[in-house]
Amino acid sequence: NHTVRNPNVPHNPSLYKKPFVESFEETPLMVAVLTYMGYGILTIFGYLRDFLRQWNIEKRHIARERDEQKDFVPLYQDFENFYNRNLYIRIRDNWNRPVCSVPGPKMDLIERSTPNYNWTFEYTGRVLKDVLNLGSYNYLGFAENKGPCADAAIEATQAYGVGVGSTRCEMGNLDIHEELEQLVARFLGVESSMAFGMGFATNSMNIPALTGKGCLILSDELNHASLVLGARLSSSTIRVFKHNNMQSLEKLLRDAIVHGQPRTHRPWKKILIVVEGIYSMEGSIVRLPEIIALKKHYKAYLYLDEAHSIGALGPNGKGVVDYFGLDPKDVDIMMGTFTKSFGAAGGYIGGKKELIDYLRCHSHSAVYATSMSPPVAQQIITSMKIIMGEDGTTLGADRLRQLHENTTYFRRKLHDMGLIIYGNEDSPVIPMMLYMPAKIGAFGRQMLKKNIGIVGVGFPATPIIESRARFCVSAAHTREILPTE
Repeated sequence: NHTVRNPNVPHNPSLYKKPFVESFEETPLMVAVLTYMGYGILTIFGYLRDFLRQWNIEKRHIARERDEQKDFVPLYQDFENFYNRNLYIRIRDNWNRPVCSVPGPKMDLIERSTPNYNWTFEYTGRVLKDVLNLGSYNYLGFAENKGPCADAAIEATQAYGVGVGSTRCEMGNLDIHEELEQLVARFLGVESSMAFGMGFATNSMNIPALTGKGCLILSDELNHASLVLGARLSSSTIRVFKHNNMQSLEKLLRDAIVHGQPRTHRPWKKILIVVEGIYSMEGSIVRLPEIIALKKHYKAYLYLDEAHSIGALGPNGKGVVDYFGLDPKDVDIMMGTFTKSFGAAGGYIGGKKELIDYLRCHSHSAVYATSMSPPVAQQIITSMKIIMGEDGTTLGADRLRQLHENTTYFRRKLHDMGLIIYGNEDSPVIPMMLYMPAKIGAFGRQMLKKNIGIVGVGFPATPIIESRARFCVSAAHTREILPTE
């Protein structure tokens, strides 16, 4: 039985209103040894091939410094790209495949071939039709080119055009932006919200506006790169706790309160806990009830990134807060993106009115970035109203139910096949463990032969012995097209 509760992450059952089941399994010893051996062999051959390239015995396909610039400070760090040119290049054909249709439940891919073992690609002129899409974050199926969302986006384009050509604080604040932010605040159950044109920048540019020197950020070890970058740009002290481990988090909180800042031992100006709703590589759901209890007890602030959970979790699609039946006011900063469940682009910050008013003046994403494109804003408004049931139909409720059913069905089928699956049983992000580097390429190519498009993930995005395939289930998938063999 591969479903093993993680023994390193204890939780308090009294805070949960329903069972909270997540499955993780330690990498088997023999698999770990063989995986390390595989990377070792690849590394040895990589050094051998670098030696052959240096003496021009093997053709160079990589960028290098000109001979006239050898005594200059190097612009191109050759050794740092060892992994890319000798390991990643062998399986590079599994990524960046050009899609030439709507990335819905099925998609069309442009076929490529390589004459030099993935260094370069050529288009064959053939299109792979109706490839099952198990890689896009299209949780509620709003990535579509027909229907109410597409029609509304077309009307917005005709009314406003595509680009705004200014920032929000200058000439780029449209009435459609105001409508969007009011709707988002109502959807989240908070006082106010602000929308941004890029999801990554919503994190990386807003965290530095919220914390600075003398502040402490407690970050989950598996937080997204945008959260990590935002924390680093803030100049705050950063301490990392083990993934979803409340004992690790509480120890850091207790030490921060007792010892204060290094050297001076003054109290921290601010302590900010930064977590995600659904972790996109693990498929795990944050233990929010426990984190809220800890943040209240130790008087810290909570920053919740709901990029993957908003729209995809909860009976009303309102994310992880809705999933656990908690009060949105207990989360100080609610962040999320429109790129996944809403089939659009951009992100948002929600919270108290004072917080949002402050960000409008101090966030680099607000002051310096161009406003969100009007048809994108309209796509979000229409899809959000469908989820809320304000379109007068049950389409939103039907999609939420279908996503939950597909998630349960697909996870159960993979588990019954004896595959090692990570994450929470309610998470639409479903990682399937592959472990060995060669399996990433082999599995991706074999799936494409069966007309299935998947995402393979390996080092450095995951630990070196935990390579995996990551499936993302959508409400647009039907039982007939979901693979079960």
